[in-house]
Amino acid sequence: MYTPTLNNVLDRMLTLSRVMDDAVVDRIYPAITDAPARAQLWLPLVDTYQTDKAFIVEADLPGVHPENVDVSFSNGTLTIAGTRGATLPTQDKEKTQLQIFTAERVAGAFSRSLRLPEQVDVEKIEATFNHGVLTIVVPKLASAQPRKIVVHVKDKAVQVKE
Repeated sequence: MYTPTLNNVLDRMLTLSRVMDDAVVDRIYPAITDAPARAQLWLPLVDTYQTDKAFIVEADLPGVHPENVDVSFSNGTLTIAGTRGATLPTQDKEKTQLQIFTAERVAGAFSRSLRLPEQVDVEKIEATFNHGVLTIVVPKLASAQPRKIVVHVKDKAVQVKE
């Protein structure tokens, strides 16, 4: 059952909770309020799995433009970094005032680093961006891929006794 009054109360409680969280962080950690670490309050959600031939990393990057994403691989670590721009329109002094009811999407810089085994083919790493999902394929070296080993059977000559 939809109750507009209840939803408004819950929305206000959520907004108040976020404002209180921000106030506590600003008061307890004033040194980082303007630092880049303060700007990184969100991390993209990531799925990581492997197939026989590659490691696959999929990251949810809603609202992030592909040109604002940087993917690098160094010393066995895959790093996804970038920035997401402001999600709310800016207020112009000449236009009507913007009334915000909820502001839950965080803008700013982000970075995720994932450690992968050393047996990867760095030269063949590929990244694609589709519908807000970044997919990175990190191929395994041929020596790290599973291989089938043929078992040879030696036949013994069977002697027939007459």
